[in-house]
Amino acid sequence: MAHQTILVLDFGSQFTQLIARRLRELSVYCEILPFNTTPDAIKAKHPVGLILSGGPSSVDEDGAPHCDRAVLDLGVPTLGICYGMQLMTDMLGGRLGRSAHREFGHALVRRDSAVPSRMLKGMPDELRVWASHGDFVATAPPGFAVAATSTNAPVAVMEAPDQGYYALLFHPEVAHTDRGKELLRNFAFDICGCTGDWTIASFIGEATARIKAQVGDQRVVCGLSGGVDSTVAATLIHRAIGDRLQCIFVDNGLLRLNEAAQVVERYKKLQLPVHPVDASDIFLTRLAGVTDPETKRKIIGATFIDIFTEKALALGDFAFLAQGTLYPDVIESVSVRGPSATIKSHHNVGGLPAGMTFKLVEPLRELFKDEVRRVGRDLGIDKEFLVRQPFPGPGLAVRILGDVSRDRIALLQKADAIVADEVRKAGWYERVWQSFAVLLPVQSVGVMGDARTYEFTVAVRAVESLDGMTADWARLPHELLASISSRIVNEVRGINRVVYDISSKPPSTIEWE
Repeated sequence: MAHQTILVLDFGSQFTQLIARRLRELSVYCEILPFNTTPDAIKAKHPVGLILSGGPSSVDEDGAPHCDRAVLDLGVPTLGICYGMQLMTDMLGGRLGRSAHREFGHALVRRDSAVPSRMLKGMPDELRVWASHGDFVATAPPGFAVAATSTNAPVAVMEAPDQGYYALLFHPEVAHTDRGKELLRNFAFDICGCTGDWTIASFIGEATARIKAQVGDQRVVCGLSGGVDSTVAATLIHRAIGDRLQCIFVDNGLLRLNEAAQVVERYKKLQLPVHPVDASDIFLTRLAGVTDPETKRKIIGATFIDIFTEKALALGDFAFLAQGTLYPDVIESVSVRGPSATIKSHHNVGGLPAGMTFKLVEPLRELFKDEVRRVGRDLGIDKEFLVRQPFPGPGLAVRILGDVSRDRIALLQKADAIVADEVRKAGWYERVWQSFAVLLPVQSVGVMGDARTYEFTVAVRAVESLDGMTADWARLPHELLASISSRIVNEVRGINRVVYDISSKPPSTIEWE
């Protein structure tokens, strides 16, 4: 079944992904495409609506992203947000101005009660919104009515319903905008005619059908990590093709304390066809002396594929490699959808050798983490898999700054196990997105039993997030931090100092490397 789809053209805003999330929360299927997607490619997806996202550029800057002018002539309702509004203004004959006072952060939008507005249906006379722009619309294009203004912007909301154009000079997708989700609901339901026909249940049926169509009668090999992403992906694929799926669990020597044995046991209960491989010696040999984070990731990705290829050959012929790639992995690794900057390569989408002989099956590629958990729940997967905090593909290699050795892995495993244990006991494990320890290449003086020590430092990291795209450091209780610190310095010989990381994303990333 084809769902009603709203497409978002990405002009580089850090909030673009939130537009898709908000619409999906309204049960409206949404895809994000690069700003330069051709009109024909857009038409081929039969969208019921189109959104032009925000972006950091000014429309008249050299190299500023512009879509094809014909995109505005496709005959579907189109909503411009911030930069998207400015671009729409420029293309349709309005006039832009450069603001003397950049409007960034909270702004107050006042509607003109004399102007009927479909976007502002059901809204109060004043709205507190989140703005992020230095340019403004000085004159709306012909045919547009100005429905609202703000302190620094004479046009905050404008509409030309006869032409199907709507525009906001603020971000309805962010939580800081009052009733922002209702604004998007007005666009999706009242303007585009959506009925909310996309659900997780429908996704499962469609994903199963897509896997069957893609794979045909061939076989798939799947890498399992013990995390929710690969587990849900494997379960979906197994549901589609049965034992033509064979799973390989690679112990790279960089997992958490006793994790390999625990994970294999859990997969047996799920009745997935799993083949464990202990490849820790190979990984650690190749990582010896490597300190650059990107080099570590590339080595681990390449080694992972080497191990896979070898084991898969031993198991027979496979045409496909399955991966639990998610939307944030794709967004952060490759600028496939617009002028977004590459932050760092992810193990699922970076570091794959050019000669890789497998085609990829990635059934979760368009989903966010919370959506994957809902899919897993509907598939009946054990809660222990679903609530497990995200763990990076390169494992503890990106939580050990500097050289990766067995001794340093052992130190971090013990410290990290204490963090997990204390966070669970305090009831915080499911409240935070991730909580873990990082081993720093920093030694400092300490005193233990009247003796001088010169040992390593561990940083504790705990963040709150919905999807890993943005994150805030978790305000863990001081008593919990005290318990973690006390246990680590007393129980882990070789660590004498514990610090707490209070950085948010952005500007920091969640992982240290």
